[in-house]
Amino acid sequence: MSGKRPKVVVVMPAYNAERTLHMTYEALPREVVDLVIVVDDGSRDDTARLARELGLEVFMHNRNYGYGANQKTCYREALKAGAEIVVMVHPDYQYDPTLLPEIIKPIEDGQADVVLGSRLMGKNPMQQGMPWWKYISNRFLTKAENSVFGLDLSEYHTGYRAFRRDVLESVNFAMNSDKFIFDQEILAQVVNLKFRITEVPVPTRYFAEASSASFVASCRYGLSILWLLLRYLLHRSGMVHLRALDSLERRYRNVGDNTASRLS
Repeated sequence: MSGKRPKVVVVMPAYNAERTLHMTYEALPREVVDLVIVVDDGSRDDTARLARELGLEVFMHNRNYGYGANQKTCYREALKAGAEIVVMVHPDYQYDPTLLPEIIKPIEDGQADVVLGSRLMGKNPMQQGMPWWKYISNRFLTKAENSVFGLDLSEYHTGYRAFRRDVLESVNFAMNSDKFIFDQEILAQVVNLKFRITEVPVPTRYFAEASSASFVASCRYGLSILWLLLRYLLHRSGMVHLRALDSLERRYRNVGDNTASRLS
């Protein structure tokens, strides 16, 4: 991208984030962020009230639908707002918001379509508080995904990621799960359409207020990723067809306006 700076919209999928939302928002580099959208997924605390007090664009789900459902609303509203780059930042202050310029730079420079903030590229995340079982499962699942997708990424399981607008317009993210597996389903769609993915190292914080899935929930998540990879392989082999992997924009083409010829 060149010339005028692209419109950057930050989306925050929020659930009971009252304690950390303010810190996350205050740390965002305002000079590169045009709009912040918070989607409250049926929180039991005052997340939505605080977001309104901060002057953010706030959308509220009428109940808790799930992390994937929250992202669907985030991306729909960001596109409606005219975003050219959409950045997901978790409002739990686990990821460093000040690194946002580095996250969007590969897209601004035309070098990538999707950027993932990787916790595994720099300092050992266990030294920053990541549980050992989560680190091992992350490495195992990342190796499995690299094998299936034909990539060499250090991590797929980050909540800090940026998308070029046409990626979100092309992938059929509305068909994805409303649960945590959404994160991997949208990456499978991105890979299937051959969009370019790159990574930027980001440190992470682990503390009481930062959200973290339980061991049981993480096991369910891991199994759902393996099931996704199997279905992806079957789709690529032609044995099954997954409609969710179809491109929305590539289903049709403009064949020209024949109005004038019909009237002449």
